[in-house]
Amino acid sequence: MSGSKKEYKRVTVKSLIEMKSLGEKISMLTAYDYTMAKIVDGAGIDVILVGDSASNVMAGHETTLPITLDQMIYHASSVVRAIDRALVVVDLPFGTYQSDSKEALRSAIRIMKESGGHAVKLEGGKEIKDSIKKILNAGIPVMGHLGLTPQSIYKFGTYTVRAKEDEEAQQLIEDAKLLERLGCFALVLEKIPAALAQQVAESISIPVIGIGAGGGVDGQVLVLHDMLGMTQEFHPRFLRRYLSLHEEMTTAISEYVSDVKSSEFPNENEQY
Repeated sequence: MSGSKKEYKRVTVKSLIEMKSLGEKISMLTAYDYTMAKIVDGAGIDVILVGDSASNVMAGHETTLPITLDQMIYHASSVVRAIDRALVVVDLPFGTYQSDSKEALRSAIRIMKESGGHAVKLEGGKEIKDSIKKILNAGIPVMGHLGLTPQSIYKFGTYTVRAKEDEEAQQLIEDAKLLERLGCFALVLEKIPAALAQQVAESISIPVIGIGAGGGVDGQVLVLHDMLGMTQEFHPRFLRRYLSLHEEMTTAISEYVSDVKSSEFPNENEQY
């Protein structure tokens, strides 16, 4: 691979596949609202994921399961209004695609029509292939998601690393190849051994984006609020905090409270 970098005025599904062929790493972050998405897009991110992690980050739920399709559409439409360059991928939430391929298609159509998103993401492999096929047949781009699949947390019972055993690793490889054959344009691998993730990335032609899957894949994704240091309770090995916004925001707000209480704010230059 050349490692050369091409400038993309607007990132598309085709752009990501081209990035992989050129050896250019793909950058991806979550966003859930207009203001944050505007900043993320302006900073040059390739892909914005409107993740069902909004259930945790924005609503305070313990898992991703409670968030609804209507709520995902609300968050996605807010993000889409903010972007000029990034590809916007929207998670289909739990219960909207797992058991009924017709329901999956209806859900995906609603996201595309009502939010303006560019693609949808689904968790799972062969067990959801009918849903993926139906969505793809409607002309809607699909990103896959294997490894740790948070919507199945009660099935696994833990957020520990997946596919450490040979049988599960082999199934993951087979599922990745299946998703490629079905027509998915990219794949997220979450919290699996780095060697396995690299093996998957090298065995399929579509981009593989990792989170806790090492550096041998085609790109990386993190939750925005985690990498900015806004959240404090989450400390996985794969997370790099680029800022400490929790501390900085707490200090700023405390200073504001103090200035209001002492009548230091507003001063004469801050009033009419």
